[in-house]
Amino acid sequence: MTETTKTRSPEFRLAAGAIGGLRQDLFHDAFAYRPLAPMRAGRALTRLVPERMRARAGWAPHALVGLAALITVLVGLTVADGSGAWSGIEIIVIGLLPAIPVVMTLVRPVGAFWMSMGLTPVAAVIGGNDWPWAPSMFLAHLVVLVVVAARTRPRTAAWMWVLTVLLGTVMESIGWHYSTTTAPMAVTSAFALLVVTVVQTRREAEREVTVQRTVTAVERDRRTLLEERTTIARELHDVVAHHMSVVAIQAEAAPYRVENPPPELEQAFVTIRENAVAALTELRRVLGVVRAEDYRAPDAPQPTLAALDGLLANVADAGLVAEKTITGAVRELPQGVELSAYRIIQEALSNTLRHAPGATAKVEIGYVLGGLGLRVVNGPPTGPVKPSQGAGHGITGMRERVAMLNGEMTAEPAADGGYEITAFIPVPLAQEPTQSETS
Repeated sequence: MTETTKTRSPEFRLAAGAIGGLRQDLFHDAFAYRPLAPMRAGRALTRLVPERMRARAGWAPHALVGLAALITVLVGLTVADGSGAWSGIEIIVIGLLPAIPVVMTLVRPVGAFWMSMGLTPVAAVIGGNDWPWAPSMFLAHLVVLVVVAARTRPRTAAWMWVLTVLLGTVMESIGWHYSTTTAPMAVTSAFALLVVTVVQTRREAEREVTVQRTVTAVERDRRTLLEERTTIARELHDVVAHHMSVVAIQAEAAPYRVENPPPELEQAFVTIRENAVAALTELRRVLGVVRAEDYRAPDAPQPTLAALDGLLANVADAGLVAEKTITGAVRELPQGVELSAYRIIQEALSNTLRHAPGATAKVEIGYVLGGLGLRVVNGPPTGPVKPSQGAGHGITGMRERVAMLNGEMTAEPAADGGYEITAFIPVPLAQEPTQSETS
């Protein structure tokens, strides 16, 4: 079976696919119940109506279909009234029945198409004047084609047009009439279906663009987060590497500080040194995975809060006047905390320079018993704000640094039009360096 399928010609496969599409679109569950949902409130049509009527504006498509059905009835009754010889059955068939498939498009769209196709020869035989579509049936079938095409896919619209033209051609071949409506139906329905297909295709393209934009935004945020975490990992590498190097050096020198140390103690210090060197090697190897090709390790040690005055002097040269306030007993904290606090203040001041030109800033550092508090607040800009060329990673990087240390952070506009960033980094007392460790 598989070999036979592979040997079939491309034309055969194309025809088989077309027949399968016809069966899927117009025969499979043709009379399934598919009610037309109200139009969403965000559509352009609903935004044009007053606020108090927007809740009802969603039913506008249903109202338009109902109006088309009413017009179909009026057209049929007008034609019937113009011919006094018509009977009551003719009036019902020509005036009332064409409106049924129009209304049916609201709940069973594909079934409405087949009903309209079935009523066409009935109305043509009973009416007798116009062949094969009487005026009311012409209008009804055209409305059915447009509504069903709008509710399905472009392929369905193509199949409906083909079947409509085929029906008109067959009916013309079984009876002679002075004038027929097949050609007007073919031209009018083709134009109407083309317009609906173009609108549908454009709407689908807009929907796909919106989805892609959403996916792109999510991926960009994720990439930004990974970039910030990589930057933090690179910076903390120097801190951890320094501590591991100190451990290795002290373990190697410890036996020489004791006269005649026991062999077990010497072996213990050798093991400590070997583990420290191995850990340092693995740390550098892991960092090499996330390190960019153009990354260069810093020549100077990573900054701490002791270098904050130099940072404030640099931003002052750039035009930002920043005031520093320190509360509590100043003490040396773990180097990772000091580095993160320095980077948070640095990024906050950089954001002020970019987004609030001419403003002043205040930097508050609070040493409390359980950790370190930070607050950076700037006033409203006094000069023109230029479009930022940055990637918008500042707040994300600050949040990642605080989260890494199990802290809390808020970043929100201030009441005077400026911006305020507050953070608290917990530092348990057991982790704070003692006097002997810092000396």
